[in-house]
Amino acid sequence: MAEAIQKFEATGRRKTSVARVRMHPGSGQITINGRKVDEYLRRDSLEMIMMQPLQLVESRDKFDITISTRGGGKRGQAGAASLGIARALLSFDPTMRTALKRAGFLTRDPREKERKKYGLAGARKRFQFSKR
Repeated sequence: MAEAIQKFEATGRRKTSVARVRMHPGSGQITINGRKVDEYLRRDSLEMIMMQPLQLVESRDKFDITISTRGGGKRGQAGAASLGIARALLSFDPTMRTALKRAGFLTRDPREKERKKYGLAGARKRFQFSKR
């Protein structure tokens, strides 16, 4: 009987983006929505944001990661994927918690877009005032 492959799953969120991360031991291949990372994100800065938790614990080439993202833009999706990867690493090895927590990778960024209010041009911007 074949041995079951260990899989670690986690969810990350940022702004309106949600990323579901599936991680298992492998050679370091990472796909987002069925495409390679550099092909999907297309910016080195976004790829760096996403990889930071892996680089911190020196696990860049130890896992194959499949990420499914939806909502928001590429930057929000990269941030969500980063949180998801950090949480998946935590489920793989709970001793990484102090390093990940100290670096701030386990904290969900609570900032959301403020809603537009009636009578205003945006959330806070007003229409130009005319005295006469």
